[in-house]
Amino acid sequence: MSKNKKSVREVALDVIEAVEKNQSYSNLLLNHTIEKHHISGPDVGLLTEITYGTIQRKMTLDYFLAPFIKKKVDPWVRQLLRLSLYQMIYLDKVPDRAVLFEAVELAKKRGHKGISGLVNGVLRSVQRNGVPSLAEIADPVERISVETSHPFWLVKRWTEQFGLEKTRKMCETNLLAPHQSARVNTVKTTKVELMEKLQTEDIEVKESPILPEAIYSIKGNLAKTSFYKDGLLTIQDESSMLVSYALELDKGMRVLDACAAPGGKTTHIAEKLQGTGEVFAMDLHPHKVKLIEENARRLGLENITTKALDSRKASDIHESGTFDRILVDAPCSGLGVLRRKPDIKYTKKEEDLNALQTIQLDILSSVAPLLKKDGLLVYSTCTVDENENTGTVEAFLAAHPEFEEHSLTAMPEAVKPFVKNNKLQIFPQDFGGDGFFIACFRKKV
Repeated sequence: MSKNKKSVREVALDVIEAVEKNQSYSNLLLNHTIEKHHISGPDVGLLTEITYGTIQRKMTLDYFLAPFIKKKVDPWVRQLLRLSLYQMIYLDKVPDRAVLFEAVELAKKRGHKGISGLVNGVLRSVQRNGVPSLAEIADPVERISVETSHPFWLVKRWTEQFGLEKTRKMCETNLLAPHQSARVNTVKTTKVELMEKLQTEDIEVKESPILPEAIYSIKGNLAKTSFYKDGLLTIQDESSMLVSYALELDKGMRVLDACAAPGGKTTHIAEKLQGTGEVFAMDLHPHKVKLIEENARRLGLENITTKALDSRKASDIHESGTFDRILVDAPCSGLGVLRRKPDIKYTKKEEDLNALQTIQLDILSSVAPLLKKDGLLVYSTCTVDENENTGTVEAFLAAHPEFEEHSLTAMPEAVKPFVKNNKLQIFPQDFGGDGFFIACFRKKV
């Protein structure tokens, strides 16, 4: 290894530091780092595992380290200790001696002899004495919080909403690496054809048991295939694919996607319309609208129109009764996607969730007049919070008597058991997808 080339663990430390210091999104930063440092092969897997794992289990690692750190240490030293301890406890394939050696070398490179001595001393003490038991935490809510590394306020909130066991299961599932799922572009190919083609690039996939147009990757990255570039598939979680089913689409319909970027749902709607009708996709940020346009071009979809505009101003450019269907995939806390973005759980605050409901209701109320009589308005979020989900639905219906709840009968058979009181709340543990919520309203007049 050349002197200038950073080791995988040093790169991991850089990423973890940037996430903590700048509140960068771990998934975006990690992808950028892999390209920047030309990391390839098994090193990509190791870097992803130790970066995500350390961020994902930060609170647990701090609980384990607490008895061994006697004085205040610099933030980067704590990150190095977390990173090293994560490997020692959770990675069977990496021998402790390799972890210790590299930790000490990194401490020397970045600090001084005293720091490398401290790092060595802490990790050897852990090796010798073992970590404290989580069973010593008496309060069940606090134990789930520390055990699964979710903030106490969040575990308490979920426990009040869903009960202790459901909350525990959700928190445990949030620690697991998500599978990569993709949507077959049925405008260009069939699932069977695409699955055969993927084998030629040494990609192993299996059919989704939930959705006819979805596949999972068992081996290989679907986003790196030539078939992705050629627009035969889109990376999308199954939970978010369900939105298109809720819309009950028919050929020739005009659909407004009010908060559309980066375009996963927009393009799914366009595919279901089979090149007919129009999907009018709006997003607040011009650079995000470009992502929708790029996706549409890649997939060969010509029935998508885009506009960079705050969806609360949609009536400035559209007349009342313009659309057959409207989708509001609202800005939300993102608490359903903690497996993909583990950093979210540490940066969110309880008051953020209450503020979001105001924005969600503003968007719904702004686009409601644009729907035709008997048209459907679908509201979705990638969160599991009852206030943002059921709370927003109830508040919208109370303020808009011209709407009524519409049953989600168009859902795939495998999903129907999860529909309760005309609302669909998917938890991460239900079928391995993201936590997600969908409700549908029909305009009566």
